[in-house]
Formats: sequence, structure tokens, C-alpha cells
Amino acid sequence: MTGGPRHGTWEPLPAARWEDAFLSGNGHHGALVFGDPDDERVIVTHHTLVRPNGGERARPPLLADRLAALQDRLLAGDRTAAESFTDGRPLQWVQPFHPAFRIGLSRPPRARRGYRRSVDFTSGEATAVCGDWSSRVFVSRADDVIVQHVTAPGATLDVRLDHRLPGVPPGLRVDQAALLTAEGAVLSLHARYPGSDRGYTGVLLIAVTGGSTALAPPGVRVAGADSVLLLTRVRRHTGEPAVSEEAGALLDLLTGRTYDDLLDRHLPAHRTAYHRVTLDLRGEPAERALPGSELLKRPGSPALLERLFAAGRYHLLSASGLLPPRLTGLWTGDWDTAWSGAFTTDANLNLQTASAAAAGLPEVGEALARLVAAQLPDWRENARAIFGTRGAVAPAHTDGESGRTYHFSREYPLHLWTAGADWLLKPLVDLDETRGAQDPRTAAALAETARFYEDFLTRTDEHGHLVVVPSYSPENRPADASWGTLNAAMDLSAARHALLTAAAYHPGTRDADRWQALADRLPPHRINADGALAEWAWPGLADTYDHRHLSHLYAVWPLDEIDPHATPDLAAAAHRALVLRGAENDSAHGHLHHALIAARLGDAGRAARALAHVLDGDYFHASLMSAHYPNRNVYNADAAHTLPAVLIETLVRSTPERLVLLPAPSPAYPEGELRGIRTRFGAEVDLAWSRDAATALLRPTRTLRVELRTPSGARPLDLVAGEAHALDLRTW
Repeated sequence: MTGGPRHGTWEPLPAARWEDAFLSGNGHHGALVFGDPDDERVIVTHHTLVRPNGGERARPPLLADRLAALQDRLLAGDRTAAESFTDGRPLQWVQPFHPAFRIGLSRPPRARRGYRRSVDFTSGEATAVCGDWSSRVFVSRADDVIVQHVTAPGATLDVRLDHRLPGVPPGLRVDQAALLTAEGAVLSLHARYPGSDRGYTGVLLIAVTGGSTALAPPGVRVAGADSVLLLTRVRRHTGEPAVSEEAGALLDLLTGRTYDDLLDRHLPAHRTAYHRVTLDLRGEPAERALPGSELLKRPGSPALLERLFAAGRYHLLSASGLLPPRLTGLWTGDWDTAWSGAFTTDANLNLQTASAAAAGLPEVGEALARLVAAQLPDWRENARAIFGTRGAVAPAHTDGESGRTYHFSREYPLHLWTAGADWLLKPLVDLDETRGAQDPRTAAALAETARFYEDFLTRTDEHGHLVVVPSYSPENRPADASWGTLNAAMDLSAARHALLTAAAYHPGTRDADRWQALADRLPPHRINADGALAEWAWPGLADTYDHRHLSHLYAVWPLDEIDPHATPDLAAAAHRALVLRGAENDSAHGHLHHALIAARLGDAGRAARALAHVLDGDYFHASLMSAHYPNRNVYNADAAHTLPAVLIETLVRSTPERLVLLPAPSPAYPEGELRGIRTRFGAEVDLAWSRDAATALLRPTRTLRVELRTPSGARPLDLVAGEAHALDLRTW
């Protein structure tokens, strides 16, 4: 690992399961690399690969003409009224994400000596070495191609493409071809989905140095070569494949270039992004040198958290490009991916992208912005069809292709949820604040969201406050009512935030004045008889505490609406709600969401315990990609991608007006250094801390005054653009 022990991981054996394969990606193509010298396998994925299942034609339910009657019934006290607010369709999953195929390179088995496989986070390169055999794989950000270089002097290699991965649908129609060329060969695999005119095509260009190449259908056999260079691309399309054109493009890319030349073209974009932020917890050198699978057995080790932080940023970056990360990031080795391998926007995608601004990964934000911009027309259709309004309503599930709301059921009435657009836009607003410039795409989406609320928020309570009706708190229900109710705390906060933020993005306009006035008419949060912030602000709705989601604390995190210093009474009620919350089924996202909220509330011990649940619970594979449940059950990127956000939130927090240093530091990691954190007021922060002291260096890009908060108190801090500002926290 040229990146060093904190910036990569390694294993002494090949991956036996695809979940343990090392990962590389460029936000378009993904690669899962097993590293087996006798039977090397690389599973190829692409963000666009979703299998048609009817979801591509599905539309949101036409319910707008029934909305007023539903609102009347809910306001009159009918607590099950929303269960009939449906068009009667069965639950329809979004199009499932799937792998393309496996590249196989096999040779006659031989004795193994000196085996090691590794992945270098600084380059995105997965490497395996065994004797005179080696394999190097990366996915190029510069050329959007999977590049693999194999050396096995004098060996015979059989190279093939194989779509027969677990869960492959029986009706998949597959055609393969192999063609010998002057360089070596071209392999292609074209798959057409059952009952669809859609399919995908993979093209593999093989360039052989020395030796000979012969057809060995459906692949080729390379004999006596010194090395083999392979370039792979996948395209999803309708109609016939364009194999010749793709092969020609790959040949043009290869001409006059070596593997190292192609790697050099890729490195600047990847390495620049990866190195922006680093974490050093003073891990023991001996533990830093351990393979990942052994280090995972030491859940309290600072070296483990260092490596998981680095791996989380690496995987998040690698999964973001054409689209943001899916439930599985950019990777899967199974056609039957849990929850369709979708983008779930009522917690999962939101948690995964939470660190985009602070952790110096605008690439993640750009991927999210592309998703939002592409799906905004579908969001408008959701608003018209379900609610009869202008504006936009985001779905709770999307396959990345359609943004229409059609995935819902009685137990999961996700079509009632109106807060999704605000949560998806929050990281984009954070990024705008970080760089000090507003993205017109974010401004436009905020305006659409505000227009929805203008038309939707028409009902009032006895005090003249607006009522969010129907309202849904993902994915929970009151103890004494059905899922669809009134005034879920999340819906109130999302409406208020969306309206106020849209107004701030469109200052001096009549729209802004209306949106501000509408936000002011929303009701306050309710504190229940337990002293906790109620999940539903409507009087009489009882809380259900044992649940994996923490939607009702949206005002605490990711918003700044409830803050221990600015709103101490509400913060105390939010903390009580957090204490009462159960973990339900031990979903990783629930534990880390809990940690993020605890950090915001300044509860270092609770944040540390929530993180420890994940570190102690066997949630990570040897690849350092994570699972949804303990004991590595269900491959899922939530924990891997969210963990960096948790660490940052405990150490550095910012708003456009405030910097909080060491808000909730874990006692388990008494010393360390976090470098390169981006703040929402336009400064980079390097923080170093020990048991009795801390220092910080700020590099501001704007001249302004912010409030500085540390464990010792608060004071104003004046910053000048371009002038570094050092802080010695022992004096505060």
C-alpha cells in the first residue's frame, strides 16, 4: 500500500465471498476484486444497471381529488383515515440494481508463496501478489474505464466474461463474442432483460505482451505471455449493442499507453479529493500494520477507527459520480440485492452523503445535485398527482432512473411523506455555504419545494397554526394511531427549513416574503408527558419509542433548528427523546444516526456508545464495506459511508455563523489530529487534541466574525480572508 497503513487495507488470503472483495470505482463503473492468483475474478458494476420490473413505467397514484376529504377526516379525529388514501395497487419495488458480469482469469493451480492483496485508498488501486503473479486493478476517473494489469510470465490464462452470478434471472438473454486482434482480443457480452427492449453490453479489450492468444469460446486463451492488460466498459441501452464502436474507443485509449500511463491520467482527480481530509488517532504502529480482518477484531483500537474513517471517505468518493451512492454504494455481486439496491431517501442516502461538505468531498454533492436535477420533473408529477399542487415532492425510494413515487403500502405509506426534498437538498445547501456561492440548481429545487408547501399548507388548527395533513414520520407510527397522521415533527421542521431557505436563496422577491410568512405560521414542536420532544406535534398522538429511525429529531440533525445553546429547552426535550429511543432491529444506520444527534446535543458518552455498537457488532466485511445488520448480515454502505460524518461531528461542527470545536469528543480517543475540515462559513480547520490541550488552525476564505465555542465557553472570533488564524484552546 503506497498510501501507508492508514490509507489502505490488506488481507493475507484471496476473497472467498464477493462481500470481502476489495472495491474500486469512479462513480460510474465499479469493480469488486477477489485477488485469486489461480482464479482471479473481477465483478463489474455500473450505476445505470437496473433491471426493468415495471417500475420504469409506474406513475404516482392519482389521489389529489381525494385529498380534501382525507384532511377533513384526519382533522376530525379519524386516526385510520389515511389507510384508504391509495389507489389499491400492490407494493411495487423500484427497478433493482444488479452486477453486469464477472471477468475471470484462470490458470492451472500452483503452489502459493508470498501472497498478499491490498487496496490503496490514495489511488483506488486494488493489488494482489503471489510469487511471480500479480494483478493490479483501478477504475479510471479520467477515462471511465476499468483497467487491469496481470503479470504471470509464461503462464496460460483463460479469460472469459460470465454473467452467471447469484440471482441472475432465468429469462436473461445473453450473447457473447470473442474476436482475435493484433493486440490480443476483444470479448463482448450483451444481455437483454426478460420482456424488455433494454439491455446492457460489456466490452473487454485484451492487450497481450509476448506469447499468443487463441479462441477458447466463450473467451480466449493466452499462452506464454509476460503480461496482459485489460480495459473494460459497460453500457446500458436499448436496441442493438455498439461493440465495434466501443472496442475502437478502447483501442484508441490504449494506443501508445501502458498501465502506468493510464493510472497517471486517473490519479490527479482521485488523489486530490481523497487527501483533502485526514484523521490521525495516534494508532499503534503494530495495529496499523494488521490486515483489516484482524484489525476488525479489535473494536476499541484507534487504528481501526483511523482505517474505517479513511475507507469510508474512499468508498464514498468511489461510489459518487454519475449518481450518489446506492444502498450498496456502487457495488454488488448478486442480482437479488436487498431493497433493490435503491436510493432510499428517508434516511440512508441522507446519512451516507452527510459528510460531503465537511469532509471535503464536493464530488459527492455534485453527484447528488445531478440526481435531484434529473428527477425534478418527476417530483413535480408527484406533487400534482398525489396532492394537486405545484412544486415538487421527492420519493422515498428511487432506482436513480425514475423519481416518481410508486413504492408504498399500507404499512409504509411513503406517498404521504413530504419532507424528502428538503432532506435531499440540505447537503447541497451546506456545500453552497462552504464555498460561498449558490448553485442555481439548488436554488431552483428549493423554489419548487417552497411552491409545494404554498399550495399544500392550507389547513389550520384552533390556534391559527398551519397543519401538515396528512403527515408521516418515516418509518414509524403513533402508538395509538395509524401511520398517516398530522404534524409529524420532521414534516414541521422540513417545511419550515425549506420555506426559509428558499426565501434566503431568492431575497427581495414577493415569493420570499410569502415563503417567510408561511414558515412563521407553522406550529411549534410539542413536548410530551415524558418530557421528550414528541414525534407528532398534534395533541393526543402517543410516541412509539423503539424504532430504528430518528426522523422526529430532524430539527437537531441535520438541521440547526434545535441547538443546546440557542434553544436549550427544546434541546433538553430532544435529548430526552433520544434517551428514550430504542434501537429496534439494530440497523447500522439507526445507531449512527443516534450518534450524530447525540454529538449535536453535546452528549459525548452517548455518541461514543452508539458508535461502539457498530464497531462491536461485526458490521464490517474484510473489504471494509459494511452490513445493514450485525454479524455482517446484508451488504450495505450505510455504516461505511456515514462513519466519517460521525467522527467529524464529534470534533468539529459549523454553521454559517458559528464554529464549535470538540463538541462531543469520545473518551476512547483522547488524542489525535483531524485536518482539512471544511466549515459552512468558508474556512478550513485543522484540529489537534490531547488529554489536556487542543490547538486549531483556521484558513479562512472570507472576512467575517463568527462565534467560537469550545468546551471552556464562547467568544467572538474575527477572521480575515487569506490569513491563517491559530487557536490554543487551553486559554478558553
